[in-house]
Amino acid sequence: MQLIECPYCGPREEAEYHYGGQAHVAYPADTAALSDVEWAAFLFFRDNPKGPFAERWLHSSGCRRWFNAVRDTATHQMLAVYRLDQPKPVIS
Repeated sequence: MQLIECPYCGPREEAEYHYGGQAHVAYPADTAALSDVEWAAFLFFRDNPKGPFAERWLHSSGCRRWFNAVRDTATHQMLAVYRLDQPKPVIS
């Protein structure tokens, strides 16, 4: 079982969390002005890199708070964990 470091509660087992998708995706300013193709791109198309990737996670069985994490998609190692009000850390 992998431990994930909640920025509010500390390390907990991965079974306590739910994946929330890619982090730092800006919501469109005027959704009514988007074409169907642009709206579909916003809703369904996300990055899928091999390596470090910023994601949103929910500590659903703990504090029930959302947070961001940078996870290596090849190894599943959590490289950084940070609150939503903090900037994305630079991962080298």
